[in-house]
Amino acid sequence: MTLQPEAILPILVELGLHCRNLLGHGCRTAYKYIRTPELISAFGIRLAPSPWTVQLAKAAGFDALFIDLEHSVLSLVDTAQLCTTGILAGITPFVRIPYQCGDGFVQRVLDAGAMGVIFPHVKNKEDARDAVWMSKYPPTGTRSMTGQLPQFGSAPHPHEVVIRESNTSGSTVFVMMETADSIENAHEIAATEGVDVLLIGSNDLSIELGVPGQFGSQVYRSAVERVASAAHASGKIFGFAGVYDNAEVHDWVVNKLGARFVLGQQDSGFIAKGAKECMAAMKRIHE
Repeated sequence: MTLQPEAILPILVELGLHCRNLLGHGCRTAYKYIRTPELISAFGIRLAPSPWTVQLAKAAGFDALFIDLEHSVLSLVDTAQLCTTGILAGITPFVRIPYQCGDGFVQRVLDAGAMGVIFPHVKNKEDARDAVWMSKYPPTGTRSMTGQLPQFGSAPHPHEVVIRESNTSGSTVFVMMETADSIENAHEIAATEGVDVLLIGSNDLSIELGVPGQFGSQVYRSAVERVASAAHASGKIFGFAGVYDNAEVHDWVVNKLGARFVLGQQDSGFIAKGAKECMAAMKRIHE
């Protein structure tokens, strides 16, 4: 499935990648997607919360950051530094929060500079509505207002501008589809107003379905296909995460199922792979 150029702009606005007007002074690189329909690729950070990590992701050509607070010991201070660096560098920061962390934590993540929140283990439309409710300013949600937000260059702006821009393109709502219930309820979740991205969490999903790590199994693939269908039917973005270094799976989800957001790999995975390849090369030298 290939999207036409005229279809890319609305997607980027939804994702917060097309940083128009006031949002994210440095987030301009995604304009290229208006001309060429390319995949939106994310670089995961769970181990190395350094501005240099953001620069490495940017230099490698990634479009977004997937800052992982669910499976890491990163702090909110780390999150703020990564988000602010990402905004200035032109690579859009999204943050995965811990499961059931509460609206107060979501508030702090957004105030720290996240341009979208990734909610894990969403099971039904009620969970999806709660995610939207926590992420948006009134009347769409209950997010509390503060000033000097990183997404606006830490400059003051009228409340109505902050609300409009944040609600439309500065607070993307990702719902992770990684339970049997979420697959069963995929269409009602996708139809929830304010949800932007249905994101497959491959590892937990395969475990829930009784086929841990078996990404070629029919039960897993049928579940992913159901989510993709639900996303497209409701005009939402279909995203994919959890499977790395598997060209066949990525070809399937991108070119057959129309995924437009993919988590490429986590920093820990990059380090582990690079270390193994280095040691393998050194061993060959000494053979």
